[in-house]
Amino acid sequence: MQTPERIIRLKTVLARTGLSRSTIYRKIAEGTFPAQLRISTNGAGWRESDINQWVADPPRWRITNGNN
Repeated sequence: MQTPERIIRLKTVLARTGLSRSTIYRKIAEGTFPAQLRISTNGAGWRESDINQWVADPPRWRITNGNN
């Protein structure tokens, strides 16, 4: 059985990437960082696998995944 995709919140993304909040949102707009998912009316998060891929190789993320 496959493990379900984990959704992580901004605080975790900030800790894992070392980026500031404003840098993350700027990179999303540029297409060089994974876009967030709407998980409720007032909540959003990121797929943990997308963040792990970005952390492993930030410059290739755009080339490999485009604007997910």
